Amino acid sequence: MKEIKVFNDNLSDSFKEEVAKMIHNFNAIEGGVGIRNVIKIIGIDTIDLNIKAFKIPNLINQFAYRFIRKSKAQRSFEYANKLIDLQVGTPKPIAYFEYRTALLFKKSFYVSEQLDCDLTYRKLINDFNYPDYDNILRAFTRFTFDLHEKGIQFLDHSPGNTLIKKLGDTYDFYLVDLNRMNFRVLDFETRIKNFARLSKHKFMVEIMSDEYAKCIDEEYDKIFDLMWQETQNFREKLDRKKELKKKFKF
Repeated sequence: MKEIKVFNDNLSDSFKEEVAKMIHNFNAIEGGVGIRNVIKIIGIDTIDLNIKAFKIPNLINQFAYRFIRKSKAQRSFEYANKLIDLQVGTPKPIAYFEYRTALLFKKSFYVSEQLDCDLTYRKLINDFNYPDYDNILRAFTRFTFDLHEKGIQFLDHSPGNTLIKKLGDTYDFYLVDLNRMNFRVLDFETRIKNFARLSKHKFMVEIMSDEYAKCIDEEYDKIFDLMWQETQNFREKLDRKKELKKKFKF
């Protein structure tokens, strides 16, 4: 099986060797979270690394990732570097590894620096009394607007994929789970639809609509009506998917 490994610049050879050793021994290292994809936090020297092992894809995708599409690991690595170039927060990318045969794609890993945060966006869904709640949600909305202005369509813009760090009276935001993104000029509908996965709670959509209207200089009602409709459409689609899964099991 052929190994492909790509590192970012300015890393010592000894550090690269240690990272490669961790990848080779990944299954033997205790701990880890996730079922489909497994993440383990592993320390090397004074740095904690976040190593994400992607599940081996189905047979069709093994062929596609071998010859047609970039792997999730490669896209995560390349998109992280692009985000940093655009001055958007994300954990520092270190490397990606791929393993393939002559005809099929197999395992892959994405390595980044572990970033400790104060909360994720998901906290805002589960704790409406979280300190400074309104300011955080509005700051997150401005962060999303900044993504859109820079031509970033984060397709997995969902509750667990934004880390939040508090710095005094301000907040910094960092994107994770990066393998699905588009980089292009975004029209109005695409921008608003990008909020659809973030919350089923109407009052949160109202706050985000209000703040986004200020950012884009557009009428609140126009933004809220579309954002709430797209949110409901996504929830209905999610519910239908769950029902189909239940039927399939039986």
